[in-house]
Amino acid sequence: MLPASVAPMSALSPVSPAEPVPAHPTGEQWTIGHGPFEATVVEVGGGLRTLTRDGVDLVAGYAADEACASGRGQQLMPWPNRIRDGRYTFDGAEHQLSVTEVPRGNASHGLVRWALWELVELEDDRVTVGYRLHPQPGWDHFLDLRTTYLLDDSGLVVTTAARNVGPSAAPFGYGAHPYLAIGDTQLADVRLRIPAETWVEVDERLLPAATHPVDGGDYDFRTAHAVDGARLDTAYTDVLRDEDGMWRCTVSVADRATTLWADASFPWLQVFTAIAEDRKGEVGIAVEPMSCPADAFNSGDALVVLAPGEEWSGVWGISPA
Repeated sequence: MLPASVAPMSALSPVSPAEPVPAHPTGEQWTIGHGPFEATVVEVGGGLRTLTRDGVDLVAGYAADEACASGRGQQLMPWPNRIRDGRYTFDGAEHQLSVTEVPRGNASHGLVRWALWELVELEDDRVTVGYRLHPQPGWDHFLDLRTTYLLDDSGLVVTTAARNVGPSAAPFGYGAHPYLAIGDTQLADVRLRIPAETWVEVDERLLPAATHPVDGGDYDFRTAHAVDGARLDTAYTDVLRDEDGMWRCTVSVADRATTLWADASFPWLQVFTAIAEDRKGEVGIAVEPMSCPADAFNSGDALVVLAPGEEWSGVWGISPA
């Protein structure tokens, strides 16, 4: 028998179920604009879904009703690329991360690209998203992450900051994964300029094995030329900067040329052409600004170590060439 204060279900007023709200696979969508430019940033991963100029794609993004595939526009923190076996030693302690690239046995692309980022600020021409990265298996640290996407007369400007708000030093690396759109152009006919003097040879697990000067070889795109038969999933360093301190990587096709640029916080970049070759989805070539290369948690190469209270920041962007 029910207590007197509890009415039987049959006595309660019927409640109509609410209409389900269609959910985007990447969560909330925040769209900004300035002049001819428009961009959409998403809640899942705080990444860049679209960027257009006068309605023409500058990045090879994806539709609002699609999940993010191939890392399109994602943010890669607290490390870009891969960590061998998901294992590393930091400050005298061994750590084991989840292996997220199972076929190759690596921990891939950080811990935040599928996390729900919060909206911090939204204006007509800019959006700032944030995420507090907490300790979890293989990661003992607290980071406050903030990324601002701004549209101005030049195109897109992206500013990211990572502050160590925990009690101990933390290793850190950052990468972004936009694809510059090439439309209907076949990969062989795309012209690339990659401003770097050194490329990284990788092993069968796509982990660094050696570095080599580009000097006139298949990986030398210091002077813009057609991709032809080159197939790149290649990291570069010893970047060549312009007088303003930025390096600029340009992807050119018949009807557009698009440049990704980055400041001194990014001594590395990665170029990935497989999506353009396979013609999967919206077609583009990934140009990824990176603060460090793959497996930096083990090699220490360009690894940032943030003391408690210390902040790293970097700026990159995308502009019509």
